[in-house]
Amino acid sequence: MNSEKLRAVLLDDEERACTLLQKKLMSFEPNLEVIAILNNPVIAVEAIQHLEFDVLFLDVEMPLLNGFQFLERLGAFDFEVVFVTAYNSYTLNALRINALDYLLKPVDEEELQAAVERLVKRTFERIKLKTKPAEPISSHNRIALPTAEGIYLVRKAEIIRVEAMSNYSIFYLSDSRKIIVSRTLKEYENVLVDNFFMRINRSAIINLEFVLKYKKGDGGTISLSDGHEIEVSPSKKDLLLKKLFEDQ
Repeated sequence: MNSEKLRAVLLDDEERACTLLQKKLMSFEPNLEVIAILNNPVIAVEAIQHLEFDVLFLDVEMPLLNGFQFLERLGAFDFEVVFVTAYNSYTLNALRINALDYLLKPVDEEELQAAVERLVKRTFERIKLKTKPAEPISSHNRIALPTAEGIYLVRKAEIIRVEAMSNYSIFYLSDSRKIIVSRTLKEYENVLVDNFFMRINRSAIINLEFVLKYKKGDGGTISLSDGHEIEVSPSKKDLLLKKLFEDQ
């Protein structure tokens, strides 16, 4: 990492909660700067488009749009997300969108410090990924992803993985963007699954080109180039190994 500060945005309908969190974040002032505090998720959808930042500290229970609906309304985003909420019932959904952390109010300072340390590490990994040159690909190898904001045309070669979150699908791209689509993983399985893509469990489709390592186990675990690890369903193990090593 260079000496440039990481930038943070706070989104919570409770102004007091934002004030308390900002005070706690001030202890990380040499490395982290709060550049905006937003209290209305509907207004924030537009406002956040004009901000450049690294991490969003996001409340879950808010009027009009909850935290997950807010992210879906954005369509695509390239920042990290730390959920800050009084409720622990959304942990699984937070994990499914690969949130940086999930902190319960009142925020524990040691847990907050751990989250900031993870942010620094992930940001460094994202910078390394962005420096890799993108290979050209013809237009017929793109996929259309409809969101509340509009339709994104994404090259299939840029997709690292797609993960299910209830009736949503989350696309993780090689440029660190995430796109949340209001369609199920099943709807994309036939579109994506070919020699390069494979559904390795009930909740994930991966691009085999981004697999760095296979760890042995009942079904095993694969490590992807974005640092993410995903368990393989035992029923998918043999086919996965065949696809990974058939040309070796």
